Amino acid sequence: MRKAIIMGAAGRDFHNFNVFFRENAGIKVVAFTATQIPFIENRLYPASLAGKYYPEGIPIYPEKMLPELIKKFDVDDVYFSYSDVDFDTLMRLASIAIASGASFHLLGPKDTMLKSKKPVIAVAGGRTGVGKSTISRFVYKTLSSEGFRVGVVRHPMPYGDLEKEAVQVFKTLDDLKGLTIEEVEEYEPHIENGATVYAGVDYGKILDIAEMSSDIILWDGGNNDMPFYKPDYMITVVDPTRENSVKGSFPGEACVRMADAIVINKANLVDKKKIEEFKEKVQELNEKAKIFVTDSVPFLTKDIDMRGKKVLAVEDGPTVTHGGLSEGVAARVSLQKGAELVDPRPYAVGSIAEAYKKYPHMGKILPALGYSELQLKELEETINSVPADLVVLGTPANLSLFIRINKPIAFVRYEAVEKEGKLSEEILSTVRSLNR
Repeated sequence: MRKAIIMGAAGRDFHNFNVFFRENAGIKVVAFTATQIPFIENRLYPASLAGKYYPEGIPIYPEKMLPELIKKFDVDDVYFSYSDVDFDTLMRLASIAIASGASFHLLGPKDTMLKSKKPVIAVAGGRTGVGKSTISRFVYKTLSSEGFRVGVVRHPMPYGDLEKEAVQVFKTLDDLKGLTIEEVEEYEPHIENGATVYAGVDYGKILDIAEMSSDIILWDGGNNDMPFYKPDYMITVVDPTRENSVKGSFPGEACVRMADAIVINKANLVDKKKIEEFKEKVQELNEKAKIFVTDSVPFLTKDIDMRGKKVLAVEDGPTVTHGGLSEGVAARVSLQKGAELVDPRPYAVGSIAEAYKKYPHMGKILPALGYSELQLKELEETINSVPADLVVLGTPANLSLFIRINKPIAFVRYEAVEKEGKLSEEILSTVRSLNR
């Protein structure tokens, strides 16, 4: 029997275990490692989810312990099972595993994608922050407006009690109580559009439940991960402001290569020459994919005069941390409206201050990090300490529902608008052909 470690970040790792390792008597998973997301290590993948070969569950350790764990457990194989990393990071981790004595592996679609009884439209991203969620909502609206019952299955974010979060169904905003900011940011906009959102840990059981009340499964992928379900039609979103949203990240480049359609989003942020360059980059990797261009249009939920005001821009956490952006929609809209951004870094405390050290590319913005009660308190203290006239929230979730903010608040939202090609018509024609 070979001994294995699964490297993860509370999502892809658990799915890979469930579909590839759980019933595999020839491989013993001795540990998971965890990274990217705070507070997800030093816990247990529970026996109730791990199956008959793991009556005591499986421990989850910090990724930095990988060499030590390989030697401690005499590990034969390390399986990399998370997303949104550049090629250099991926091969550095491979080198660490191999230097410690283990083989290094990646699992692909045949070993990890489940087959649905219903048509599956999948939306993936070339990198975190490309606007994948915006396009997912666009797809949902397009299909639901034609009368299709669309079940939205979201890439996992099980940051709490894994047993309780094995299968999650969110139909109303009240269902989101007790979740982290990061989860609510992804689920809330879908629910506001009338969708039921499915998520959790065991995506086989999740699929069974979603299929019962859906004509179509819409896979809303997180980070730049591959779909967990075999797509009948796959859309990959790329960002022309970021070169690495097409090439050089894993598994983002794989998602670009396997897509049926590529959406070049945020076209309103670059000139036409850049769009044409991106079309060429995409076609170098994927000649068969149809290319669509969309604007990502930000808007304030109510008109506010920001001229001359000192503004604290609070952005979606993952987009500006491991997503690699220096700023997001809150900063862009504030600057366009004539505001002055206040630098929150001198006022950051605790894990918020640590985030700036870990992700030094971040500019004069505040990442909305709230993976625990303590981190929420630190976020609240940081926001309330910044000397600003106004807090502009570029987060899909309303932070004022989680923390007390002692300043006026403005909300920024954004929507996808077709610019080149009719993505809506392509989606509808595809679904109609699948339902014949």
